[in-house]
Amino acid sequence: MQAVSISRKGWQRQNWLAAGFAGLLLLSGAARADAALDWLNRAASAAKQLNYSGVYVYHHGEHVEVLRVLHRTDARGEQEKVEVMDGTPRQFLRINNDVYCHLPDGKHVRLERNAPRRFFPALLPAQPAQLLEHYDVKLGGGERVAGRACQVVILEPRDGYRYAFNLWLDKRTGLPLKSRIVNENGGVVSMFVFSEVQIGKAPDAELFRNDMTGKSVLKASVDRPVDATWDVKPPPGFERVQIAVRALPGKKEPVTHLVYSDGLSVLSMFVEPADPKVQRLHGLSAEGAIGIYAREVGGYSVTTLGEVPNMALIETGNSVNKQ
Repeated sequence: MQAVSISRKGWQRQNWLAAGFAGLLLLSGAARADAALDWLNRAASAAKQLNYSGVYVYHHGEHVEVLRVLHRTDARGEQEKVEVMDGTPRQFLRINNDVYCHLPDGKHVRLERNAPRRFFPALLPAQPAQLLEHYDVKLGGGERVAGRACQVVILEPRDGYRYAFNLWLDKRTGLPLKSRIVNENGGVVSMFVFSEVQIGKAPDAELFRNDMTGKSVLKASVDRPVDATWDVKPPPGFERVQIAVRALPGKKEPVTHLVYSDGLSVLSMFVEPADPKVQRLHGLSAEGAIGIYAREVGGYSVTTLGEVPNMALIETGNSVNKQ
């Protein structure tokens, strides 16, 4: 009996130890997740509130672009200037929520009111905690970007409707210095990375002067209601963040543009009357890193596109019905 009693006590002690160890692991995992979320909160604030300037490279598909960004916050709010340094000259100026695109012809400026999307490095939503429902967030290692020490944060998708995101966040300020979208096979879909950056010094206010001399304003959206009500079922977690009617180059008629996002991943949909005289895309295709899915619905051409898995494009495109 004595031997049996000792055995039982030993068995109970082992179970308590195992349970305690498992509890420590759970607490450790929760602590790591909280730490990763803290980094995302820092990054979201830093991209919008800090003064910074620099040059970054945008890789998407086989294309590479070099851009210069200037970001300033003062009593007037947030100002941001992004210049494309190679190829066709383009310049974007954000004044709070309005974006002015100075076109290469030097005569026109396209204005987007209340633009929902921001430029790198402001990729995260104001409340990153909303991402936890659809992404597992964890800390990676430490690396250097543009000569600055960074903390890597990894966002892994919980389903097949979005890609993984890897972020390199400046350890001193939290500012994202590199971002990489990775597909289910581990391939890089697109990437932003600073080659040089200065953080903390406000760029001269004169650099954000919106020179409209001799230029006319083209509104990015047409002042008219959407001509049809569309029933669209985007992937789980994606919500409509914008709807507009736009006049696009090469289009005889304005098109309806809908934008859906989960706070990080984005997909767009363009709806326009189908013209039998014009050859159009059908089915699945790609333009660089952008996936495209096109079909016709009730005499309309519906095109869904974005840096998201094909399943997200196809299911969203196939869900469309005209009410």
